[in-house]
Amino acid sequence: MSRMVWIPVALSLVTLSGCSTTAGNPQVRELHQEVSQLNQQMQHLTTQASALEIQGQLNSQLQQGAWLVPQAKTPVALQTQLGTLRLTLSPVTAEASGSRATLTVRSMDDRPLPALHATVIWGELDPATGKPLNSDSLSQTVTVPASLLPQHSTSIPLRLSGLTPEQLGYVRVHNVTGDAPTKTSTAAPANP
Repeated sequence: MSRMVWIPVALSLVTLSGCSTTAGNPQVRELHQEVSQLNQQMQHLTTQASALEIQGQLNSQLQQGAWLVPQAKTPVALQTQLGTLRLTLSPVTAEASGSRATLTVRSMDDRPLPALHATVIWGELDPATGKPLNSDSLSQTVTVPASLLPQHSTSIPLRLSGLTPEQLGYVRVHNVTGDAPTKTSTAAPANP
């Protein structure tokens, strides 16, 4: 009688063990790959959402300048004496001495973008609080020269030395000032 019980149990174990070896099943492998891709996309979106929240908090607390958090991948509007400017940071890439990116400045008004100067500061964010670590921040002055033809946007290459793309937590643009138009003297009448 005990043999009669063991035979069906042994057969069902063999059958079930065949079901558990799904490594050879291409549909199961494809499903695992899809789940893995979805997990990666979810991690990316979570990181971007967190960065966007930090960027929003930094910009809501400060009246001067604009904060760009590279992982947020979202433009920021900056109110200046020159009008409202839209700032966008291209994806940050590595280079020998740190990182590089392109800052795109676009006039949001109907006016062309004037010649301007701005201070760009970059550094790390505190991983616990999301606040800037100002002690190790670096800065540079960027210039947009006057253009002969009206332009509504320009791209400024940034060399963000000292920090790898993974370390770079923020880029802050502030002290935006326009160049005063150069005065031209009127032509003196010719004396014959």
